[in-house]
Parts: sequence; structure tokens; C-alpha cells
Amino acid sequence: MTRHAAWKPSGTVRTRLTLLYTGLFLVTSTILLTVVNLLLTSALESRVSSITEDFPPFGELPPGAGPAPRAPGAPDRPVRPEVVDAMSGLPGAVLRYQWTVSAIVIAVLTVVSVVAGWWLAGRVLSPLRHITATAHRLSLSNLHERIALAGPRDELTDLADTFDAMLERLERSVDSQRRFIANAAHELRTPLSVQRAAIQIGLDDPLPDRLIPVREKLLTANRRTERLIDSLLLLAQAEHGPGGMEPVTLDPLVRQTVEETAADGVVVTADTRPVVVEGDPVLLGRLLTNLLQNAVRYNRPGGTVHVGLTATGVLTVRNTGPEVPAERIAELFQPFRRLHSRTRTADGAGLGLSIVLSIARAHRADLTARPNPGGGLELTVRFPVHTGAEPGGRRAP
Repeated sequence: MTRHAAWKPSGTVRTRLTLLYTGLFLVTSTILLTVVNLLLTSALESRVSSITEDFPPFGELPPGAGPAPRAPGAPDRPVRPEVVDAMSGLPGAVLRYQWTVSAIVIAVLTVVSVVAGWWLAGRVLSPLRHITATAHRLSLSNLHERIALAGPRDELTDLADTFDAMLERLERSVDSQRRFIANAAHELRTPLSVQRAAIQIGLDDPLPDRLIPVREKLLTANRRTERLIDSLLLLAQAEHGPGGMEPVTLDPLVRQTVEETAADGVVVTADTRPVVVEGDPVLLGRLLTNLLQNAVRYNRPGGTVHVGLTATGVLTVRNTGPEVPAERIAELFQPFRRLHSRTRTADGAGLGLSIVLSIARAHRADLTARPNPGGGLELTVRFPVHTGAEPGGRRAP
């Protein structure tokens, strides 16, 4: 159950942005009007006080005295006290009027700021509405669609482009998973069909001499199915990630794998240097086994396989054999894909290099492949070297 069934701008980001815009306006306008009113009040009081002090008091001139001196701009005759009192109260009256007008203006502009802030927030968040609607519309059947947000380059277009890149990766992953399931079903169906045919045909004649080849066919198909299931489980484990990472001395493991691999008429040589890498010993052993078995199986009679390991963690496996088209090398790392022009046998399930790629990625290693000029393939795995342990430490089983 999703938390939000549809895009709801009210009560969420749009409301908060509107309140933020309005609050900022109220704070700044209130501070501005307060400062202006206080300065105006101070100026009025100072001006009125200086003028009233220059007015001659009414009725205080001595008899026979001449006219009192007056300040420039002051009246030439005495001013009544009520006039002086009225002028003294002028700043307060102006201030009250100013505060009243300011309050009315702030109230009106607050309403305007709410409306303008709501509209502006909607304009700013409209790309998010488009992104959200597209995300709700997408499913496994229309992963090919993209947001494709137009407009100037900003944070929202960057967000939309990031979603588009994620959708592209997700689409490739789903397509790869669909192909994997289809190929796995096909590979599992083949040995089961052989078993069923052997049982149906071979057991029609229950004579002992007919049961022997039937048994051999069933055992062969059973072993192939078992190897395929083991490979699928190992591929799933490699894609999930190693169970535990520890320093592993790789060079003795390489030599051990070379000694245990059946050469099948192929000359295998090794040139290794001491190096320690961080990884899962079991998965690293399977990576080396698959690389060597692949190099031996997909070779020519009397061919060679050379295994090299440098002190910088670069593992190279190079074999002879038929030429491999450079444009088809990427297919070798896809599950259940075989290049029949290279194969000597059909015993493999097409998962060897897929498992190698998954194990390499789980160990943050780079796996590359290139065809040899005279035929065959060169696979290179670049492991990050473990700097916290000296060569000759923990050895992988």
C-alpha cells in the first residue's frame, strides 16, 4: 500500500512554501514600517519642539516694552497657549494615523502575499507534479517511458535526469532478468526432456542390456542438471555479495587451481607474484576455477593457456583457439550465452563467465576481455591490493 496515491500539493510542500513566503513578507514589512514610523515620530517631535520654543508666550510682555525678538520664521505676535498645545500634540496624532494606515496596508498586502505565494509555489513545484505523475504511471510494462523534463538547467531538471538514468538501468536489469529466466527455463528443460525420453523409450524393453544405456543417460542428464543448479546458486550468491571479506594471498591459490584443473591436452603455464587482496576465499577460488576451465574448454587441441599474476593484483588468463569477434565479447558475460564458433564441447551451461563477472564486481575488481590477434581470448581481472597485510599471510582454501 503506497503512502500517497496521487500528487497532493495542498497541505504539503506548496503550503509550507506559501507560509514561508508570507512569513518572510510579514517580518520584513513589519520591521520596515516600524523603523520608518519611529524615525518619523522622532523627527516630528524634534521639529515641533524647536518651533514652539521660539514662540513668545502670550500675555507675558512687560508694560512699555517693545516687541520681543523672534526667531526666523516665528510669528511677530504672541501665540495663544491652546495653539502651542495643539502643535505639541501633532506628532502623536500623526503617529497614530501612520500606525493605522500601516496596519491596513500590512493586512491587505498579507492577503496579496498569500495568493502570490500560493501561485508562485505552484509554479515552482509544477515539474515535481510531472515527475510524480510519471513515477505513478510507470510499471514493468512501460519502463521505456522517461520523464524528459524540459526547461532551464536547475535542481529539478537534474533530479528528472537522475530518475531517467535510474529508469534506464532498471529497464536493462529487468530485460536481463527476463532473458535469464527464459534461458534458465530452456536449460533446465533440456536435461529433463532427455530423462523423460530415456525413461519412456528405454524402459519399454525391460531387458538388462537395455537398462544400462538408459541408466547412463539418466545419470548424465542428472549430473548436468545438478551442475546447472549449483551454478545458478553460485551466481545468485555472487550477485548478492561476499559473505565475509578478509585478506587472501592470491598467488598460491592461482597455482593450486592450475594444478587441479584438468588440462585435457592443453598446455597450462603460470607466472605468479606474491600479492594479497581483500575478498571471500571461496568465491575467489571459484573465480579462478571458472576462468581456467573456460580457457581450457574453449580452446583448440594442443593449445595453450597462460595464467599471469602481478604484484599489483592484475590477473591475466590467455588462451589459444578460434578467433573471437570483438563485437561479440560482451555476450560472453551474459548468462546462458555461448559462442558456438569457439566451443569444443557442449558440457558448459553458459554461466562460467557470468559467475566470474559477478564475483569480480562483488570484490570491486575490473574485468576486461579482448581477442588475441592469433585467436583465443585474454581475460584480465584487476583486483584492489590489500595494503594492511603482507604477502604470505592467510591462504584461501
